[in-house]
Amino acid sequence: MGNPKFRHEVKHFINIADYLTLQNRLKHIARLDGFAGSDGTYRIRSLYFDTPENKALMDKINGISRREKFRLRFYNLDPSLIHLEKKSKLNGLGWKEKAMISQEQGERLLQHDIDWLFSSGNALLRELYAKMKHQLLGPKTVVDYSREAYIYEPGNVRITFDRHVQSGLFSHNFFDPHLPTMTMTTSDQVILEVKFDEFLPELILDIIQTNQRRNSSISKYAACRIYG
Repeated sequence: MGNPKFRHEVKHFINIADYLTLQNRLKHIARLDGFAGSDGTYRIRSLYFDTPENKALMDKINGISRREKFRLRFYNLDPSLIHLEKKSKLNGLGWKEKAMISQEQGERLLQHDIDWLFSSGNALLRELYAKMKHQLLGPKTVVDYSREAYIYEPGNVRITFDRHVQSGLFSHNFFDPHLPTMTMTTSDQVILEVKFDEFLPELILDIIQTNQRRNSSISKYAACRIYG
């Protein structure tokens, strides 16, 4: 899979007033993400995997320096394009690997029909196969939320605002558009995420005013696992 591309990532909880101020600033210097709809947002649905001992969850809660988690993800409730993603962290730096799968393959995966992962020849799919076999990695919970994302090319900066985070609780019905969910954030809570490569341009630093907010250890997966 080659050498990972490490990225810095900072996260903050902000309120609606902050969000509207930052949105007004960013729209003049950054472009919207290609997934954005007519209102500038798009819906993300992810299904996270974990071991029976909840290793990914506990590593996050305990602040383990080196950790990873696997998830399936698609956008705007359209399963025609599904990504299997592995997110890794090392000493505060993150990187992501991903592979595309079909809905039929995703449904097989959720039924624990996994031999095709090994025969796919894809290194990431084979890694998931090994961990489902030997660590009993399996689906844990669905996480839904709305995202507004901006791209600023210098520094490869990505700024996202995530709202209306919802948990599928104990359901693994990843492809059900009517999946019952429980809202995990209040109406005035927004999660601001800033990801960048080697440096954060001073212009963006000034706009988002990260020096006036405390970097938070926010995990949508952990929040959505609060009930089990």
